[in-house]
Amino acid sequence: MFNDIGPMELLTIIVIAVLVFGPDKLPKVIQDVTRTIRKIREFSESAKQDIRSELGPEFKDFDFEDLNPKTFLRKQLGNDDLGLQEIRNGFDLKKEMAEITDAVNGRDTGSSSSSSSSSDVASPASGGKIDMTKKPEDPGKDERPPFDFDAT
Repeated sequence: MFNDIGPMELLTIIVIAVLVFGPDKLPKVIQDVTRTIRKIREFSESAKQDIRSELGPEFKDFDFEDLNPKTFLRKQLGNDDLGLQEIRNGFDLKKEMAEITDAVNGRDTGSSSSSSSSSDVASPASGGKIDMTKKPEDPGKDERPPFDFDAT
């Protein structure tokens, strides 16, 4: 229950409790708190039993911990029926990032295809590669950029 509380934090809580309640009332407060926690646990267990009995025999192996999203994902992704392990092993992030960087910078990744055409759509002759390099557009000297009256 208190897995993430360290010894210094626990000591701080005890000192604050002694200062707030006083040494004479502190044992009674501790008893009341433990009694309340016990009642909450009993209520929780009885609610779980009621839910299990209402769901019927087909949910007899239902575990309420599976409703926790972390537990659910860990259980589902640990199951290799989906072939996720094969996908993880076949994906090399460094290689993929290097290929993307080369494509963005306009470098050839070592394939035998010639440089791609000037259009952004890949042609069958270019090996399916897309030219993603930024090409400067030279507007004519008499050409002005478009003016948007609504923007001013």
